[in-house]
Amino acid sequence: MRVTMATDAGHAGRTNEDFAGAVASGMVLVDGAGGITGVEKVCRHGVTWYATRLGGALLGGLSGDRSLRDVLAESIERVTDQHRDTCDVTHPISPFAAVAMLRFSDGLVEHLVLGDAVVLVGRAGAAPFVAHDPREVVIARSFEARLKGVAEGSDEYRRLLLELRGRRNSPGGFWVAKDDPHVVDEAVCGSCPADEVTTAALLSNGASRLVDTFGRTDWAGLLHLLETGGPDEVIRRVREIEARDGVATDDATIVFRS
Repeated sequence: MRVTMATDAGHAGRTNEDFAGAVASGMVLVDGAGGITGVEKVCRHGVTWYATRLGGALLGGLSGDRSLRDVLAESIERVTDQHRDTCDVTHPISPFAAVAMLRFSDGLVEHLVLGDAVVLVGRAGAAPFVAHDPREVVIARSFEARLKGVAEGSDEYRRLLLELRGRRNSPGGFWVAKDDPHVVDEAVCGSCPADEVTTAALLSNGASRLVDTFGRTDWAGLLHLLETGGPDEVIRRVREIEARDGVATDDATIVFRS
């Protein structure tokens, strides 16, 4: 098996807030969420720090026999403990992230998704398996019309983003990794026999949009593109469409095992 990765920052001059990593037992992708001015007053470390620390903790937990939910819960608690004395970890704009995980062990390929990241698994003689959580996307789309025409960085833009963040980690809203380890109860989890799996990928929502936002291919087509062109080619096509259509960019990251 071979693992390849690619990532591209969505905004010039802004730090890439995604994290990706792989070990012998699995792969991890953490899609950090920022975009609100003033976050540095709430957390002096920032979103990239949070995503990197969380991703490292998750990779370290993949080799044990704990469930992926337990690995994620313990990692959230560990990272939160590292800055709860210096930062307002419960504030609505403090760092948070979507998470995707895959673990290969005991004849199984296990997956976990929390937030709007994607797990994509190719299977011999069957359609690809896709694990994703659409709740954040559905809720965010309800805000899109309200954000149109609002100047980015304005008080109204900030107010609407805070309102959207207020739907996070609450019943009827969407769920992400932040300061409360109990959110893992909302994660999408499952497994399939390892002998059925041919390829596997983790994608941040900035990369999966080739399928779920732009509709330029389906999941099987995306897997084929990963097999023939690799993660860099998928991200290149995403950026090409964004540039042509004037679509706002986002950090795009892919981990691919073939």
